[in-house]
Amino acid sequence: MTDTLLTGTAAGVPYVLRPPATPRADAPLVLAWHLMDAPRTEQAFAAALPLAGLDAWRLYPGLPMCGARSPGFEEILRLGREEPVLNLHGAVNAAAVAELPALLDAVRAEHGLGDGPVAVAGGSAGAGIAGAAIVEDVVDARAAVLVSPLLVLRPVVAELATFFGMDYRWTPESEAVADRMDLVARSGELGEVPVRCIVGAQDAAEAFLDPAARLRDLLVARGVHADLHVVEGMGHALAEEPGVEPAPQTAHAAEVDRLAVAWLAQALELA
Repeated sequence: MTDTLLTGTAAGVPYVLRPPATPRADAPLVLAWHLMDAPRTEQAFAAALPLAGLDAWRLYPGLPMCGARSPGFEEILRLGREEPVLNLHGAVNAAAVAELPALLDAVRAEHGLGDGPVAVAGGSAGAGIAGAAIVEDVVDARAAVLVSPLLVLRPVVAELATFFGMDYRWTPESEAVADRMDLVARSGELGEVPVRCIVGAQDAAEAFLDPAARLRDLLVARGVHADLHVVEGMGHALAEEPGVEPAPQTAHAAEVDRLAVAWLAQALELA
């Protein structure tokens, strides 16, 4: 069967929608947010992480300030140098969570999606959005797959400061954003949602691998089904640069896709 991809804009949000094998209203829905690294658009992420064989609707929203809504590379760099927390990561995370209810309503109405079970997935900043959608009670998720996840903002900002050659000074406003986005500290608010984290062995340990391990440990200690897979040879990205257009799936992305589908199929009772 030919893979079907539906594209459009709903409630101001560009998206890609991949239907289940037999489109039906009661099929599960997986929300999957892309990275701000490659693949950095909804189209590119849908190609890198198609969730192949999962009999569910798969909705890939475009992130604010990315893809069609990007202000341009130079402006992104300027905003990042000026204030990476309030201008970039905090702003994108908050806006993506805030626009989700209207996006879901519009997509459901246009494509005939019903109220089937929902799961979330995401890469890097998109993983942080997936987690935020749960802890802020925007979605009632059955499961989550968090890839190269941005779970704790402070070490990520430290890496960005090194990249931009700046000495970032935290303020009460940026500290509040970091606290809101700290999914390790807020792990109790994830409830009983099963969580699988997938991180590349070549990714930055302090910023990504260590927080994922801490999240896994905290959830398991509470009796929540959670695990962590480390993919050998994989860095942070899931696609080759520039990561804007759909591209052939890399071997690492294929392994991530396999791990994600296995987790989601079990949680959504599709296995």
